[in-house]
Amino acid sequence: MIEQARALQDRLSAWRRAIHMHPEPGFQEINTAALVAEALREAGIRVETGIGGTGVVGYLGQGPPTVALRADMDALPIQELNDVPYASQVPGMMHACGHDAHVAILLGAATLLANAPPSRGQVRFLFQPSEEGMGQDGKSGAMRMIEDGALEGVDAIFGLHVFPDIPVGTVGVIPGPAFAAADSFHLVIRGQGGHGAYPHRTVDPIVISAQVIIAIQTIVARRLRPFDSGVITVGSIHGGTKSNIIPEEVKLNGTIRSFRPEVRDLLHAELERACGIARVLGGDFVLQIGEGYPPTVNDARMAAFVREVASELLGADKVHTPDPEMGAEDFSFFLERVPGCYFRLGTGSPGGPMVGLHSPHFDIDETALPVGGAVLSEIARRYLQEQPQ
Repeated sequence: MIEQARALQDRLSAWRRAIHMHPEPGFQEINTAALVAEALREAGIRVETGIGGTGVVGYLGQGPPTVALRADMDALPIQELNDVPYASQVPGMMHACGHDAHVAILLGAATLLANAPPSRGQVRFLFQPSEEGMGQDGKSGAMRMIEDGALEGVDAIFGLHVFPDIPVGTVGVIPGPAFAAADSFHLVIRGQGGHGAYPHRTVDPIVISAQVIIAIQTIVARRLRPFDSGVITVGSIHGGTKSNIIPEEVKLNGTIRSFRPEVRDLLHAELERACGIARVLGGDFVLQIGEGYPPTVNDARMAAFVREVASELLGADKVHTPDPEMGAEDFSFFLERVPGCYFRLGTGSPGGPMVGLHSPHFDIDETALPVGGAVLSEIARRYLQEQPQ
């Protein structure tokens, strides 16, 4: 399977570069979806478009059993700084999270499986819009695809994410929580504005905000059990218009990350408590918490299965168990409904610079593309083969 995938190297790179040069934001992946649909049809795979908005679903074979493989298609609002022939041609938009690679890899897996279809069951290829964020309806691409029936009849689902901090040819598999839940908060600290020369006649929301931020940063350190994990980050602060004016209010925005429901609830409650300092100091506050993606929790049995398949393809020394990440993934919505595994694919070049996800300098070693395609296709083939009659 690895050799067959490597024979597709030029095609995989061409797909990835075409998508990389023309990135599209969430729920606007029109050209990307068209490229995907055309490639699937050329491989003889039945295609449905417009799933979840701009999503594409390919069907190979007839279930049950049915196994799904997923790739996300959206790009990020980042200005690319790489000096490469395939750099983004869209100002302020870039595939800085590897979704272009995910699409190329899944197209490679689809091609491999179409060339040698499984003897039984169905492989369903999910090309998903908008993983990076939710639309105005508060729904991400995974949520919308589920609503449109993309998971109906699916028995298991698998996907991967490129990771530049592990080398090409390696895979990371985590049983249980692999990525965190991601919630957002918007906080308004209200005081009483006035002249900066007469602070005693005001209730300064900037000073109050400083005290609230310190309290927020003690939540994980002093309210969370040491054996649990959590993050609360204040990412933006906006207040005031001039150096000698104390404003009426300050606005803060941030993110909350956790792995377990009870920790998630605790962080929400403690954030509310910390904001109460504003009232103690004579001001007031309004806190809004928006629930985002739940934690991405791999089924232990499916994670062991992925580890077994990857070890046989790549060698046991090429498969490791990394630490869970505080990043979030809407693959979590799929895993809440069917068992599966979301694993990591190494894309780092030996001896090369390590540039992280969401960086304007992000890029991958494209020799990782056939590795990912081979692993995904073999997972699907083996899963269908091993299910009871």
